[in-house]
Amino acid sequence: MSCPICTKDTDQKYRPFCSRRCADVDLGRWLNGSYAVPSQDPEDLEAAAEALATDSDRLH
Repeated sequence: MSCPICTKDTDQKYRPFCSRRCADVDLGRWLNGSYAVPSQDPEDLEAAAEALATDSDRLH
């Protein structure tokens, strides 16, 4: 199995990653929103639209 971040061979200690660094890179991507689980829930869509409108208002 290869590391999903850098494609090197995985290390059993950090599986499915090859190192602590790649595990931390993956965690950082989750925390900053680079990864997201898509949703079709109308409440989620409304909340996202409101957040975008609020951010847009703050920029102008």
